[in-house]
Amino acid sequence: MRKLFLLAMISLVCTGAMAQDEEKEKGNKPVFTTIKELPITSVKDQNRSGTCWAYSTLSFFESEILKKTGKTYDLCEMFIANKDYMERAVLTVRMHGDSQFAQGGSAEDVLDVIKAHGICPETAMPLPGTMQGDSLANFNEFFSVLEPYVDAIAKNKAKKISNQWKVGLQGILDAYLGKCPESFEYEGKMYTPQSFANSLGLDWNDYVSITSYTHHPFYTSFAVEVQDNWRWGQSYNVPMDEMMRIIDNALDNGYTIAWGGDVSEDGFTRKGLGILYDTKAAQSLSGSDAARWLKLTSSEKKTKLDSLGVNAPEIVPTQEYRQEGFDNWELTDDHGMHIYGLAKDQNGKEYYMVKNSWGEYGDYKGTWYMTKAFVAGKTMDFLINKNAIPKDIRKKLGI
Repeated sequence: MRKLFLLAMISLVCTGAMAQDEEKEKGNKPVFTTIKELPITSVKDQNRSGTCWAYSTLSFFESEILKKTGKTYDLCEMFIANKDYMERAVLTVRMHGDSQFAQGGSAEDVLDVIKAHGICPETAMPLPGTMQGDSLANFNEFFSVLEPYVDAIAKNKAKKISNQWKVGLQGILDAYLGKCPESFEYEGKMYTPQSFANSLGLDWNDYVSITSYTHHPFYTSFAVEVQDNWRWGQSYNVPMDEMMRIIDNALDNGYTIAWGGDVSEDGFTRKGLGILYDTKAAQSLSGSDAARWLKLTSSEKKTKLDSLGVNAPEIVPTQEYRQEGFDNWELTDDHGMHIYGLAKDQNGKEYYMVKNSWGEYGDYKGTWYMTKAFVAGKTMDFLINKNAIPKDIRKKLGI
């Protein structure tokens, strides 16, 4: 009887502790108030394809069109991918395989493709995945065919290769992505991809890339040294505080941002948050001293950090923090998304509202809330309308 009584008491204590933990976690859950929300088009799903760069940048341009003309468009990611992969393969072959051929890319890819080839609406090509009987993009089989093909040509031992490899490659691209139209009808009018791009009301020369690192001089431009910047697109280099001023000024004046950065950190949660966790400071808040913390698995640590929610302590990023992260591979080129607004939580902390391309996933149906510290610390670069940049910074950049 005594044993049963002890077991019952232990059970009550454990249940009470669990209830307290659940209540504490519930209290830490963010409650957001929107400060500024700019118009965006519907959330898309890139599914099993490494095309975030195409989805995020076209989403950005769709918002640019909305701002300029009030019209809503659904631009075609697979048109961009078809043209871009051919051009990337040409460079890879030209470099005898010493340039990486992969699914990823950058905002610069989208802008360059539109300038060179135009664009079409989603309806002018087969929907993503449908060429292989899927309902969404799935590049697993596609790239298992495409990558070895490009590699075989790029590393061929022949003294001379023919142009027929391009015909074969185009056949693979068209088979999985659909053939890019030479002309199409849209809302009762006939267009070519070039004339359609010209009809959208944007000046494609208005767009510039911004970054912030100290291994190049500020107020100059350079190609950010990451593999997916294979076109060596130039970014203007500004101090971190000015980089953040540009984002805030853009939102204040009705401009959105095509963002590229690092989402590999624990603070980028699957629930829809981006927080620059200060792990050391979080140890005591999570009820774990250093010795206990070290014994936890990565999954257990992440669970404890996530449970802190809006009360999770954050690193205060500096210019040195950004540079060190870039040089030691902690700040990586992972993902492209679309910043379109600003919100604050119940503690008054501000977060950028960011449209993702994973469908209506997470607690906020496709939107991520990323703190300003997270964006300052984990931005690789971003594409923006040059008119969104504060005048004093534009003057320093000469644009």
